[in-house]
Amino acid sequence: MSQWAAVVLAAGQGKRMHSFIPKVLHPVCGKEMVRHVTDAVRQALSGPVVLVTAPGAEAVRQCLGEGFQYAVQEQPLGTGHALMQADQALKGRASNILVLYGDTPLIQGETLGRLMAQHEDSGAAVTLLTSSLVPPEGLGRIQRDVLGQVAQVVEEVEADEAQRALREVNGGMYAFRADWTWNALGRLTPSHSGEYYLTNLAAMAVREGLPVSSVTSMEEMEIFGVNTRVQLAQAERAMRERILNRWMLEGVTIIDPASTYVGAEVVIGQDTTIHPNTTLRGRTAIGQRCEVGPNSLVYDSTIGDDCKVVASMLEEAVLEDHVDIGPFSHLRPGAVVEREVHIGNFAEVKNSRLGAGTKVGHFSYIGDAQVGKNVNYAAGAITCNFDGVNKNVTEIGDDAFIGCDTMLVAPVKVGERSVTGAGAVVTKDIPSDSLAVGMPARTRKRNKQRAAENSLS
Repeated sequence: MSQWAAVVLAAGQGKRMHSFIPKVLHPVCGKEMVRHVTDAVRQALSGPVVLVTAPGAEAVRQCLGEGFQYAVQEQPLGTGHALMQADQALKGRASNILVLYGDTPLIQGETLGRLMAQHEDSGAAVTLLTSSLVPPEGLGRIQRDVLGQVAQVVEEVEADEAQRALREVNGGMYAFRADWTWNALGRLTPSHSGEYYLTNLAAMAVREGLPVSSVTSMEEMEIFGVNTRVQLAQAERAMRERILNRWMLEGVTIIDPASTYVGAEVVIGQDTTIHPNTTLRGRTAIGQRCEVGPNSLVYDSTIGDDCKVVASMLEEAVLEDHVDIGPFSHLRPGAVVEREVHIGNFAEVKNSRLGAGTKVGHFSYIGDAQVGKNVNYAAGAITCNFDGVNKNVTEIGDDAFIGCDTMLVAPVKVGERSVTGAGAVVTKDIPSDSLAVGMPARTRKRNKQRAAENSLS
């Protein structure tokens, strides 16, 4: 296979989006449009990739990180002019160039691979990706000769009535023979609007007797470009359907796809069931045989195998295996929940670790805490972790019993196997095997035989 490079044209100002955010950074299923595109490119080739951006597009660089080169289109003079800006970065470095737009998030690496393969097999100077499966409005029409070969691409603003009636449209993805293209770009002439159209390279190749080839997109909406928020919503809907279909085909049960939202970077294990009105976003990973929802929100969280999350919200939380949450609980960033923990209704956990087998029944708050194994954390108990200046830590030992409405005024430690009475306000450390009651709590040693009996019951 010959050497390939890619150019992603991402300099569009996106005025119709009416946004302060660069157009290509608007997300589709939780992932920026330009990252959808560059990920597809990376699936298709391993050579250099150049992003052509508008001036001041530092946010695009921050989004994509390392591994890309950048060129700046100082003036918006069209797609042909945009590709010219990549000349210095790529000239002499590749024999073929893949070119596509940064606002086409539905393009797939497999399709780009077919485009590249057709380009090489045909020996064409230009190979186009075309489609008849999207609404043609606003897109260039493919005009073919009597033999069915591509004759030219006619931009809609310059098309006559007969040309506008054509259903096959230009997908905006191209494969070019590099040596011919860099020379041909210098011979482009501006349109009536003053812009240099990349699509004119197809007609130029035909006039010079060079072959022009094409590949057809096999999926509806794959070449769809986003210019407005309405189109952004259309792309979101198409991408969401693609994502849900993929997971269902891989062994995930999704009860109601119409009310389920799964982000592009979410991972779901086999035999997991996603119930209606559930949203999974960010870099969320869910294990096997889980049940999530209904009415759950899970963002950037990790859920182990055999877990259940009902009508609850998880943000940057970690659940080990056999954990059940909810309904109506909230795990905030930094919550780590070990195996076989139960968190019932109306509980909140923030920046805390709960040891294996711990039970948090209901109406409770745990913040900035280290909770041991097999702890009973009763209704209404809270950690008073914030003193107005600092977030202080609470430590609870294994097998402790935190009674109803206990207030643990941090920083404070509760020793192993210790018990707090209902309504206790704990302001001082409690040794192991102790009982703390009252407000402020007074501590005395527990009867060890009774404590042992309680631990076995």
